Amino acid sequence: MTGSTWADLALGTLAALLLAWLVLLGALWVVRPRGDLLREALRILPDVLRLIRRLAADASLPRGVRIRLGLLLAYLALPVDLVPDVIPVLGYADDAIVVAVVLRGVVRRAGLEAVRAHWPGTEDGFAALVLITGIGRAQARDGEGTQRASAS
Repeated sequence: MTGSTWADLALGTLAALLLAWLVLLGALWVVRPRGDLLREALRILPDVLRLIRRLAADASLPRGVRIRLGLLLAYLALPVDLVPDVIPVLGYADDAIVVAVVLRGVVRRAGLEAVRAHWPGTEDGFAALVLITGIGRAQARDGEGTQRASAS
């Protein structure tokens, strides 16, 4: 395109990174909390951060779960976001969305009881967490599958 191999390589790499970022932005838009859930997510954020730290320090959880939580804490500590704050709705919500997705995976691997045991907030806050992340639905689906398998 430009006549220079290095310039073409740089442009191609930039285009690939832009495309990957746009795909990620689309994925975040799809899994974002709907309606008032985003406001709830921001309200319980301090308790969620303490929960993540406590879960990451729990040696009884599988190593993969603890590593995921440690990476999540590192991502949250970084000043750079996946979505710049100037983008409406998603600009401020990307952290809450990433936390919700990671917590869903944690519940699938470690169980809802582990999350409940480490929750530092109120019962209302935990109910909001379950609703926002969908972790109660994931646990119910896993339990139904286990019941069906044991009945067979």
